Amino acid sequence: MDKAKQAALAAYRGMWQDFVSAGITSDWQSPKLGQYATGIALTNLSRSLYADHYNGLVTKGEPVLNPSVSSVDPPDDPTKIIIADCGDSTHWLKYRADNGQLADNEPGGHQLINAIVQKQVDGSWKVSDYGVHDVGSC
Repeated sequence: MDKAKQAALAAYRGMWQDFVSAGITSDWQSPKLGQYATGIALTNLSRSLYADHYNGLVTKGEPVLNPSVSSVDPPDDPTKIIIADCGDSTHWLKYRADNGQLADNEPGGHQLINAIVQKQVDGSWKVSDYGVHDVGSC
């Protein structure tokens, strides 16, 4: 089970790392996005990047993640793992692509993130859904 937990946490971190990389240019078509995300999670990542691209925004910096496993299902041979995180977006903000200015006056901060990571048919683990709550939620 520890191996499954480690694989799920690695997929979660990998998803955000790929999202950070794509966010630098708002590359909503980045093939990397599907490496650790699938289903609703992948759709949400792509849509978010497309909206930024459409609105002339890019994202600079990196979030600070501190994920932990909150549940495994089934316990003896997990295929679904729930991750809870208190991500810090203080140094991961949106900027205007044309002039490099901050997109808004909204500071980043600590945000509760819940994610579902599922074992795929090929044995890999991918984030299938996630939710990011408001700044100050953790």
